[in-house]
Amino acid sequence: MITIARRTRVVEASTLEGDGIDALLASPDPSIVRGLAEAWPLVHRGRESAGAAIDYLSTFAGPAQVVGYTGASSIGGRFFYNAALDGFNFARERTGLGDYLNRIRMHLDDPEAPSMYIGSTDIAAYLPGFGNDNPLPFASATLDAHEPMASIWIGNRTIASAHWDMSNNIAVCAAGRRRFTLFPPDQAANLYPGPIEPTPGGQIVSMVDFDAPDFDQQPGFRDALAAAQVADLGPGDVLIYPALWWHQVEALDPFNVLVNYWWNDAQPFMDNPMTTLLHAMLSLRNRPLAEKQAWKSLFDYYVFGPAELARAHLPPHVQGPLAEPDDREARRLRAQILQRISR
Repeated sequence: MITIARRTRVVEASTLEGDGIDALLASPDPSIVRGLAEAWPLVHRGRESAGAAIDYLSTFAGPAQVVGYTGASSIGGRFFYNAALDGFNFARERTGLGDYLNRIRMHLDDPEAPSMYIGSTDIAAYLPGFGNDNPLPFASATLDAHEPMASIWIGNRTIASAHWDMSNNIAVCAAGRRRFTLFPPDQAANLYPGPIEPTPGGQIVSMVDFDAPDFDQQPGFRDALAAAQVADLGPGDVLIYPALWWHQVEALDPFNVLVNYWWNDAQPFMDNPMTTLLHAMLSLRNRPLAEKQAWKSLFDYYVFGPAELARAHLPPHVQGPLAEPDDREARRLRAQILQRISR
């Protein structure tokens, strides 16, 4: 077992004033807001009992089928690869939400229960009406400029291996307890990322087993632990953390529900940076070191440095893709990229 001393900072919901929540949303570090979603009906049902929470969620089950993930009790809730890394240690199936909730209910008191969860599921599409009963628990000028996507995670004692998401996250612990183990983005190498594809849940995951790390094969994980922090959440607590932070998520009770709100500050016309990363592997990774260093300097100038620096000395009519981007320029640049790639 690993030990992490650092704890995520905690803010009591009752102390938030003015634009305090927007300051947390803009922070480069994670924060827990204790009790922010305390008024949710689902939080109250979960405090009553797991069965009451299941009954409540079942009232929102529509005709659309969700995806249920089921693994043997022997996996200990860790949804991961099989031993050969050519498949997974669990099965996926299309199922009715009410049916899968009842399967979880049947094993609430079973110490050998199979590992079961419904992964990131769009609330508006699959639980119509839930969002009206359990709305985003605060007003925010930051989020007014975006349209956060709400998704739900439902299951028993499960582990989502450490991974990163490209969106900022507001995670509401709605039933049961959750533990997030968080790492800043610069710890990627020390977390030993697995295959780009296939992945257990759509995102690249750490290959480190946090319950039994192999420090001989993964010595850098000690450095990752030194940079890590732990966020323990109870019902009604909310965790806010930035995009690209690695996080392992453990559901600790026989029944657990987490609701996520995802948002990104990028303009809608901007492409997924993962596409850029994959193309960089194709075009740059295997070039000579000196050449890669030269390209790194160009990327620092054109991409990672101040946008104004690369265009300030040029008149507006010749700035092209260096100018402040808009939807029209994005379409033109995308067409140019596609033309180059298809040669």
